[in-house]
Amino acid sequence: MSTFDQMIAEITPHVLLKAYGCGIFPMAESANDTALYWIEPERRGIIPLDNIHIPKRLTKTIKQMKFDIRIDHDFHGVIDGCSSPHAGRKSTWINARIRELYHELFKLGYCHTIEAWQDDKLVGGLYGVHLAGVFFGESMFSYKRDASKVALTYLLARLKAGNFQLLDTQFVTDHLRTFGAVEITRDKFQMLLDESLHYKADFFLLPEDAPPLSILHLVNQTSKTGC
Repeated sequence: MSTFDQMIAEITPHVLLKAYGCGIFPMAESANDTALYWIEPERRGIIPLDNIHIPKRLTKTIKQMKFDIRIDHDFHGVIDGCSSPHAGRKSTWINARIRELYHELFKLGYCHTIEAWQDDKLVGGLYGVHLAGVFFGESMFSYKRDASKVALTYLLARLKAGNFQLLDTQFVTDHLRTFGAVEITRDKFQMLLDESLHYKADFFLLPEDAPPLSILHLVNQTSKTGC
């Protein structure tokens, strides 16, 4: 019988993709923990792509073009930002094995980053996994006000343009609730996941240099705006 350590060592990028397809994902207790644990929450966070909420103040920030948004430009920089205690958290669940696995997924084209740059410095962003018609959001960070929120808005526009059906946020935070994130049951999530895996989505259909008004138009289609 395999030991737990052997089972963890056997996790490959393709095993990880199969796990996502089954509705589970890995986390570590801390950056120093060498083990990974499979997580399948009883209640799952999602942002319904047909009911996005973009705060008015954020809309103004996007129109002002304070950030240069780049796609898949600096994977390691994004991971560093997401695991940094300076990104609004005291500790991180991103350990060395997480970094390694998701870098492999990045090289295979299944993991993507949305990055906010200012004065040629990475100041915010997020990363996640693309599988069929689903985007599994993993983590985000911000060194400048609104940087991660702008990155998330650009992600939402990209997902809508590319025919994605589901955005999994894993859990719901106050930050995500401002965009319309909701909690659903595990069974409901699994039903949506199974349906979305039958769709073919294109992460790169939206041009990387899409102007702010195009981004806002996409996210505001059949969605709400507010204060």
